[in-house]
Amino acid sequence: MSVKVENFGCRLNALEGDSVEALAKAAGLQDTTIINGCAVTGEALRQARQAARKAKRTGDKVIVTGCAAQTDSATFEAMDEVDRVLGNEEKLQAEHYKGEASAISDIMQKSEATPLPLPLPLADPEREQAKRARAFLQVQTGCDHRCTFCIIPYGRGNSRSVPVAELVSRCRALVEAGHKEVVLTGVDITSYGPDIGEAGLGPLVRAILDGVPTLARLRLSSIDAVEIDPTLLDMVIHEPRLMPHLHLSLQAGDDMILKRMKRRHSRAEAVAFCAKLKSARPDIAFGADLIAGFPTETEAMFENSRALIGDCDLSFVHVFPFSPRPGTPAARMPQLDGGEIKARAAALRQTAGQNLQNWLARQHGRTLSVLVEKSTAAMSEGRAENFARVRMHGEHAPGSLVNVKITGDNGLMLTGGAA
Repeated sequence: MSVKVENFGCRLNALEGDSVEALAKAAGLQDTTIINGCAVTGEALRQARQAARKAKRTGDKVIVTGCAAQTDSATFEAMDEVDRVLGNEEKLQAEHYKGEASAISDIMQKSEATPLPLPLPLADPEREQAKRARAFLQVQTGCDHRCTFCIIPYGRGNSRSVPVAELVSRCRALVEAGHKEVVLTGVDITSYGPDIGEAGLGPLVRAILDGVPTLARLRLSSIDAVEIDPTLLDMVIHEPRLMPHLHLSLQAGDDMILKRMKRRHSRAEAVAFCAKLKSARPDIAFGADLIAGFPTETEAMFENSRALIGDCDLSFVHVFPFSPRPGTPAARMPQLDGGEIKARAAALRQTAGQNLQNWLARQHGRTLSVLVEKSTAAMSEGRAENFARVRMHGEHAPGSLVNVKITGDNGLMLTGGAA
């Protein structure tokens, strides 16, 4: 007799999955699997459907929620394996776990961020995020932009921010619970603030660092570089407690494709942004999302995107083969052949892999502070300030910070021993 939550997609979905599990257990659900699905690509929807079918074979009741449920509710309601479908707002409301009916409201009508449950007392073994070394803190949800390939605004609604005072309080509670690193997360975190009269993401970061002086490390999740405010830019350069790692929502490296995606930056602006930060804070590392095979992408346009990996020195690249989402403008554009999309995605991953190896080699000889995420008697693993994965000799407590002398790498992660 249990409740099992399977999270797909982003950090925000994983964080909300904690609340979903707590609400479902409090409602007395038993023998239930909740699929907290993603909708960012057609493959993500396929995974949600597959997970629902697999869960049903165990005899569990199956509830599907998340962006997958919000954007494609009819698909999941029509599945024999699915007992209930809950929208992204309904999954955070206790009453929907006490009934038997599906519930999906119009999320575009939401004007405020639904608060997640407050942290549990420290003595509670199921306290908030106890299983995570890096704690997640939701600062906003939703997105006001309408990129031509993206369905997520219709799964999350418009941008809605959480007040600064509440976020400082939640961050303090996470630190008191033992977390040494907190990751600010959301759908479009650089849009934080205007909807509730707050000054922006930079002032929020300043308020958290000032209001929680015992927080050792603060990290940002994916950001839109064109939206970065002067206060945040200054702190990325000068604030040692703000980690030297930014994951950028770039998507492409060709100006015509960026225009057709309805992005808000040019190729030159992306390269200049990374060069400026590298010059000011040499230890900073960049990650990015890149889409392979966007409609109308020529070979020359694709090569511009591939060259961006080196031009921006991207160490961590998430490659997404283009997947048309019904209802988006990009789905109505001339599509590339599926085989060509697959080949371009593979080429991007190969280039990204080589750039990662080059970057890892440049870390040899450094001493990095590693947040331990998992450990055995012989070996521990964690993340350094620059988000590099590090494997070190010996057992170290998960959640602890260990200085590690880097002696090598295996092509995917750094290796070393406690300094």
